[in-house]
Amino acid sequence: MAVPVVDHYSASGRRKKAVARVRIKPGTGRILINGRELEDYFGRPTLQLIVRTPLQVAEVEGRYDVIARVHGGGLAGQAGAVRHGIARALLEVNEEFRKPLKAAGLLTRDPRMKERVKYGLKKARKAPQFSKR
Repeated sequence: MAVPVVDHYSASGRRKKAVARVRIKPGTGRILINGRELEDYFGRPTLQLIVRTPLQVAEVEGRYDVIARVHGGGLAGQAGAVRHGIARALLEVNEEFRKPLKAAGLLTRDPRMKERVKYGLKKARKAPQFSKR
């Protein structure tokens, strides 16, 4: 049986309410998010750094192009979702990337989410002011 030739590797990443579908393929290191360049989509340098982290940890920056579709949540959550997706897609490229990515904590989905509002409360835990009369 012949080994299939794969032109791209894909994975999904999540953080808070944000979900990212990430595809990586051999290329020049270009990162496109929702059809826009990384610098255009994530204006803050810290968010750009978050997205590039898995490529730096795996030491493959500049060798793969990243195409990501992301929706939901805010910009910080979306950056975390793209980072998670890139890390998971890199595992499909080469299983040897698991050890450094795992050590950097990039394969773990951040489970923190906004707590839902409960019935009879103003927010998730804030109760209405108590009135004796």
